[in-house]
Amino acid sequence: MSNTPDAPEVSRPVVTPVRIVVALCLVAPFVAMLWVGSYTRTDPTFIGIPFFYWYQVSWVIIAAVFMAIAYKLWQYDERTRKSGGRS
Repeated sequence: MSNTPDAPEVSRPVVTPVRIVVALCLVAPFVAMLWVGSYTRTDPTFIGIPFFYWYQVSWVIIAAVFMAIAYKLWQYDERTRKSGGRS
């Protein structure tokens, strides 16, 4: 295969520190929910609700915050990559 000037340029995926943080933000809620042994208890209760339930419900809010952070960081990373690394 020859490198012709009209051949489309294929860009490889880039791993940046920002993208690693994005990945961690997206994975954290899954890890928290899949690690069942960490929350299979009833104490401490919160306004009469056992820990097992309020822990899971609180992760709905925490996951939404992580998703918003991941989205904003992804936008920032895309902007900086398109501008050539300048902020």
